[in-house]
Amino acid sequence: MADIELSAQIKAALAQVEIPGGGDLAGYAGLSEIIVTPGAIAFAIAVASGMEAAFGPAREHAQKLAQQLGGSRKVMVSITAEKSNAPKFGHGAPQPQGKTRVPGVKRIIAVGSGKGGVGKSTTAINLALSLAAEGLRVGVLDADLYGPSIPKLLGIEGQPAIRDDGIFAPHEAFGLKAISIGSMLVPGQAVVWRGPMATSGLRQLLRETAWGDLDVLVIDLPPGTGDIHIALFQQTIVDGVVIVSTPQDLALIDAQKAIDMLRRMAVPVLGLVENMSYFIAPDTGARYDIFGSGGAEKAAEKLDISFLGAVPLVMSIREGSDAGTPPVAAVPTGPEAAAYRAIASRLLPLIRG
Repeated sequence: MADIELSAQIKAALAQVEIPGGGDLAGYAGLSEIIVTPGAIAFAIAVASGMEAAFGPAREHAQKLAQQLGGSRKVMVSITAEKSNAPKFGHGAPQPQGKTRVPGVKRIIAVGSGKGGVGKSTTAINLALSLAAEGLRVGVLDADLYGPSIPKLLGIEGQPAIRDDGIFAPHEAFGLKAISIGSMLVPGQAVVWRGPMATSGLRQLLRETAWGDLDVLVIDLPPGTGDIHIALFQQTIVDGVVIVSTPQDLALIDAQKAIDMLRRMAVPVLGLVENMSYFIAPDTGARYDIFGSGGAEKAAEKLDISFLGAVPLVMSIREGSDAGTPPVAAVPTGPEAAAYRAIASRLLPLIRG
């Protein structure tokens, strides 16, 4: 069934859902667009502040109707309050208040950047693999909902399984447990979600995935300082964030903004990684500082944070990433893997402490 057709069917079915004050959900002005993908159905119900509990039965009824029509798709319905940044999500489970840990996950380390295109996701995956190589149980959450790349980087194909209780069973690749909304989309499909819907999706991926017992969950953040970051840091205990930047001034300016956000939200900054640090010509062995030299290390000193290390601009990293075979997994004894493992070694005291 086409996504547009199923969306229309769900919208029509919501006419059966009564809402407080009279009327039905299908005709309610606070109903968002109903988004349908091959693996998921998502929509939000915006209500006046203080009306969240009153709309709870309507949300549950709407979820049941959407699930009946959606079959095996994961259904995500959220209630968002006009003057509240704490939407209620899930398939009936109450949202924990304040910052909490994810059950079964000992530590959470996020990897972020001030801007896109600096190799943040590649760094996140190879750091996760490096930690797994140290004997840790590691998971990866792709929180970059608008530009998910974890499935490609790990060579993941197909949608994640969904248990009878509505919980995601994560994919497994190279010893990592991984979940990404990218696995639920058709190639080239955009995620066109406003802030409340995106934060709802993030919470379900984080809180409604069967992670099991993990020593560390690595979260690949979107670039920048937006709603997804705020929701994550307000609701979840994150043990620290690694910031990735290239040496060039423009990237470092944006990296400083990301660090400023973390400090304002009292989230520990673990340090700065300089990606695409330099290029070694394979034919001559000559070094070229394409994006400048030592910029991230100098910035780290200026910002009073740790410099975690540098990763060179190497063709094999790009080729392996495109092929779904990250260098730490493909050639664990190679120089590229060594660069990532050196960075990961500096994070081990936090994780094992």
